[in-house]
Amino acid sequence: MTTEAIQPTSVDFHFDLMCPYAYQTSLWIREVRAQLGIEVNWKFFSLEEVNHVEGKKHPWERDWSYGWSMMRVGAYLRRTNPDWNDQWYQLAGEALHVQARKPHRLEVAEALLEEMGLDPSWVQAAIDDPSTSAEVKAEHDRVLELGGWGVPTLVFGDQALFGPVLIKPPTGHAAVRLWNSVVAWCEFPNLYELQRPKRPEDLHAIATEFEPYFQARDWESIQKDTP
Repeated sequence: MTTEAIQPTSVDFHFDLMCPYAYQTSLWIREVRAQLGIEVNWKFFSLEEVNHVEGKKHPWERDWSYGWSMMRVGAYLRRTNPDWNDQWYQLAGEALHVQARKPHRLEVAEALLEEMGLDPSWVQAAIDDPSTSAEVKAEHDRVLELGGWGVPTLVFGDQALFGPVLIKPPTGHAAVRLWNSVVAWCEFPNLYELQRPKRPEDLHAIATEFEPYFQARDWESIQKDTP
């Protein structure tokens, strides 16, 4: 049994700026937006929290946490202008995943706000405001409530889809074809998983694509099996 086909005009895109896969998918969804004019609502999810180790501090309990703090800056910016959160993710994501810079460090985050033409002191203002942490946690918890566990997660109404997980995101008509394929999953509520096995050459291509990220990260990546 299937549900009626939908053609959504908007999507909630949950991301963690730390995640190289989410960044690749964000390039694709930006291309879809350019092609179709859909609305992309940039929302948060914390890999630090979902991979939390018992006995260690939660990301909101630290003065500065890598992905969590960068998302708090985004939450602070979008209160004034949602486009600033969009631009923040684009600029900081490119810094980390393309340029091998370290936007998760306070001084680099401040420099990126200056590049946006904004006040660099807003980075500290975001950290000094506890409500930005509450916003990030609320959006993180929403994904968990929908059964999600990672990023990128796309949310259409009350349906959450993990992915698409890719490198070298398609452009033009190919980007739209992939969008239509993703949206089609919403017609089949009992369709849970379709996965392409990664061959050695695929793993090599992924490692090559993610090299800037590997150079810039100051954390150990954790790879968990999906539920």
